[in-house]
Amino acid sequence: MHALVVDRSHPTGLRIADVRDPEPAPNQALVRVAATSLNYGEVKYVLAGQPDGAVPGWDAAGVVERPAADGSGPAAGTPVVTVADGGAWAELRAVDTALIGTVPVGADLGAIATIPVAGASALRALQRIGALPGRRILVTGATGGVGRYAVQLAHQGGAHVVAVTGDPETHGDGLRRLGADEVITAPGELGEPVDGVVELVGGAHLVDAYARLTEHGTLVTVGHASQEDTVFPAGSFLGNEGRHNRTISTFYLLACTGLAPDLTHLAELVAQGALDPGIAWRGSWDKAAEAFDALRERRLHGKAVLDLT
Repeated sequence: MHALVVDRSHPTGLRIADVRDPEPAPNQALVRVAATSLNYGEVKYVLAGQPDGAVPGWDAAGVVERPAADGSGPAAGTPVVTVADGGAWAELRAVDTALIGTVPVGADLGAIATIPVAGASALRALQRIGALPGRRILVTGATGGVGRYAVQLAHQGGAHVVAVTGDPETHGDGLRRLGADEVITAPGELGEPVDGVVELVGGAHLVDAYARLTEHGTLVTVGHASQEDTVFPAGSFLGNEGRHNRTISTFYLLACTGLAPDLTHLAELVAQGALDPGIAWRGSWDKAAEAFDALRERRLHGKAVLDLT
């Protein structure tokens, strides 16, 4: 099969090469990949630690070519969306059936490919915050892949959504169309405290957002786009004066159970047009270097999708 492999002798650090087909374990299905979406974290940081010849990639959508030998998961011919720690940037992917969601027939698999890391992370973060109707939810880094999904899902869950972006003049109208009730440049601009935070920036944003949590509020830290140190001033964790029982929560997506139903649910919403995948760049995988450069340089606000077919 063909795959996008790490090759540091190549000017881009990656090239399309012939590699051996993956051999699925009994609990894995073999999926023919139609499209993969790129995440800033894997492009900016994960690639640096990959050996030459590795096939990276977290997100992929395609069709089951060979079902799992143990009888779990979808049948051959089923359109699916998948997530795993590597192997997505290839024509064939062997993936655990617990990490496969089914996709409505006829759905745009490029749009569906944006779901796994971004959509599932947003959904799991909001689940950690708890019931959403009537609550105030802050989303930092709201123009990124996870942020866009978090704004939409929180709005659909009945929350009052406050979106944070460094450029409200450019992105404010788009975020409001996704469901944001307010758009601000930093958590420090909040007029009222919030019940929950989906935090994607780190550094001062995380510190300021935590300081504006209500009693029993939860901040879920999902990303660290700023790469700044996060330093809390003395007294930040006192529980008096309306700060009782505030929580900072973290999680690792691939350690979560029950991802297959989440992926299926999100795929249905995207296929129905109820969720906007926010594709900012899309093209053939032989133009992957163009997308990688745009992501590394933070020129994309949304998802980049590579079509393999």
